[in-house]
Amino acid sequence: DMVWADVPVADLRRRHVKEILSERVDTPHAARHLLTRIRQMIVAAMDEEWIEHDPTHKISWRPDYKGWRAWTDEERAAFEAKWPIGTTARLVYALAIWQGHRRSDIAALKPDDIAGDLVRLKQKKTGKVVALPVLSMLREVFDATDMKGPTVLLTAYGKPFSAKSLTGHMALWTRKAGLPPGCTIHGLRKTLGKLMAEGGASTRELMDVLGHDDITHAELYSREAEQVRMARQGLDAALRVVKGGKAK
Repeated sequence: DMVWADVPVADLRRRHVKEILSERVDTPHAARHLLTRIRQMIVAAMDEEWIEHDPTHKISWRPDYKGWRAWTDEERAAFEAKWPIGTTARLVYALAIWQGHRRSDIAALKPDDIAGDLVRLKQKKTGKVVALPVLSMLREVFDATDMKGPTVLLTAYGKPFSAKSLTGHMALWTRKAGLPPGCTIHGLRKTLGKLMAEGGASTRELMDVLGHDDITHAELYSREAEQVRMARQGLDAALRVVKGGKAK
């Protein structure tokens, strides 16, 4: 019988395929190619009558995804500990979390786009021109970066990164930092939006920083932060009653 590793193909079930694909949530193209290879193996097994049913039937090449999630404080701390200032990983991280850039804009950012305490660029996705202040956390990273190349971000060979390659690199960097799947560049962008909303930033401020044209998208951050604030106030009121105080 045909085997895959030490497992007979006849024992392969849909849950096994889904689990394999879920491990590649950060690299959907790799998941697609792997599913193609599995299906080729299944076709051969069915042709030899080793199995009767295709366990990959109607399985999506992309794992189930519930949207980009923000990084936790613990994940951010672990990444920063693994990748200190001066590393490429930290530069990508800083541009994503402290200015909310998409991967396409991170890859295309040029030294000339940085002028004093501002980064000015035209977003590739929206075509919108934004000017963003350089926070002290990002300034430290910029000061440790050689700005002599055609782009701020350069590969080990001195060439610009492609936007797509940054997804794979971030997946590698996060794994080396011991982080779980789902810690993505876009997740850092969402982290910034979450931090801004929790700090009381208005919807318009969120839109201007993140480059959103759709107010509905920006309001998601505000509503989530408001829910947390209201819940905290409500539970604090209950706590005061329990401790003998009065709810205000």
